[in-house]
Amino acid sequence: MILTVTPNAALDVTYGVGSLHPHTSHRVRTTHRRAGGKGVNVARVLAALGHDITVTGLVGGPTGVVLRDDLRAAGLRDELVPVSGDSRQTVTVVSHDDGDATVFNEQGPRVTAPEWRTFTDHFASLVGGFKVVTLCGSLPPGLPADAYAHLIRVAARAGAVTVLDTSGPALLDALRAGPDVVKPNTAELFAATGCEDVPAAVARLRTLGARAVVVSAGPDGLHAVGPDGGWRAAPPKRLAGNPTGAGDACVAALAAGLAADGRWPDILREAVALSAAAVPCPLAGDVDAGTYRHIRTNVTVEDVHAPQPH
Repeated sequence: MILTVTPNAALDVTYGVGSLHPHTSHRVRTTHRRAGGKGVNVARVLAALGHDITVTGLVGGPTGVVLRDDLRAAGLRDELVPVSGDSRQTVTVVSHDDGDATVFNEQGPRVTAPEWRTFTDHFASLVGGFKVVTLCGSLPPGLPADAYAHLIRVAARAGAVTVLDTSGPALLDALRAGPDVVKPNTAELFAATGCEDVPAAVARLRTLGARAVVVSAGPDGLHAVGPDGGWRAAPPKRLAGNPTGAGDACVAALAAGLAADGRWPDILREAVALSAAAVPCPLAGDVDAGTYRHIRTNVTVEDVHAPQPH
């Protein structure tokens, strides 16, 4: 079983336009609204693959009601904890001409100290039933800097493997707790480490506490380093479409592979295929089954020398 944690759950609004141009009006061709946030998107992908998934995190207000209704409609088990503030919305504008996406992320509701304690108590009571826990996305205002570190330690004591997908201070503070896997993209990796060389930056994150690091590099695939070695995994071709859900699909594949005690080359092959299969889809959290089946048999996985942390 896999538990996804989304501290800053959102109602995702996606607008489709013909093309996107600054300083002008746009006619919206399509509009989609549904429960989101990175961990929720991960849960959608895992559920589509047939996994038993539970969603937890923080949610509140009228937006939170809509969000929870959508989770139930999607058949996802809801273990979200209510807060007094209204959950955030995100707006993604996808250009039909080039498939590019422009994303606007609200901060989220301010969470009080008592609300955070309620959530951590709930998480501690819940986590023992899961083999893998994914912790995804930004932290809403009011949470302590070590929020993810605390959850990682609780999960580790319960025997769960942790996969962390966040950025900035939330990522750096969490490393002290020794997450099993962290999954930054290249921009997040460079920003967190101040280093623009991928192998050196990965080694830096491992020195700071990450047991394994999987870096997503968009159409160039994945670079992964862990205690057992290092690999590069790449798709056979570049795909056009909306890239916003690719990282979440990657996390879903990592969680599924770890839950099955898979080998890293096999896990990375699945992660590249699922990431690529998210790109043709207009909404984050969806994957195209045909693309997935085609790509997964054509992913190249290469062993590379992995510098060890000092």
